[in-house]
Amino acid sequence: MNYPKSIQQAIEALRIFPGVGAKSAERYVLALLDLSDSKREQFIADLHGLNHVRQCKVCGNYCEGEICEICKDENRDGSTICVVASAKDLLAIENAGFFNGRYHVLNGVLSSSKGIYPQDLNLDALFERIHQGNIQEVVLATPLTMDGEMTAMYIDRKLNDSKILVTRIARGLPMGGQIDYADMTTLKQAFSGRKKVDHDE
Repeated sequence: MNYPKSIQQAIEALRIFPGVGAKSAERYVLALLDLSDSKREQFIADLHGLNHVRQCKVCGNYCEGEICEICKDENRDGSTICVVASAKDLLAIENAGFFNGRYHVLNGVLSSSKGIYPQDLNLDALFERIHQGNIQEVVLATPLTMDGEMTAMYIDRKLNDSKILVTRIARGLPMGGQIDYADMTTLKQAFSGRKKVDHDE
């Protein structure tokens, strides 16, 4: 015996999420069905609200308008840009509360094994911001993984001829560590211990 078509479709729909298999998706759908009609309708309405989310035209962060609140904030240090792989990483750093510059979200990292190349990331907008703005420092806060390091190296080489200080987060995060999983103290150590990128490495 199979579930009604509407339940089967809902189960398949939930399987798009990372790490969610058929059994997990089934549990989630059945849990939704156990909710009262009003709570289930509110849940569905909340999901519909995601249709209003856009990517900031300046930095690539998620927002509900054209420009995110961080880019609008005139009290931020516009001379420093922190480059991150994802909006999750941005949020982790922002919630730690020690960085007052601006951000740029790449929407991923370079990966030849996954077929992700420079044109697939939000890199052109980054270089345009750097060359047009009064940028003094670019902090490379991509993950400390092989792909993250390759992405940081690519950006550094692109800025090699500029007078901009390019730094890399360092002490506090282990090799292979993910930004969005790090605690606030570790992130603060990584930023305070950042160093100028060595072109000879």
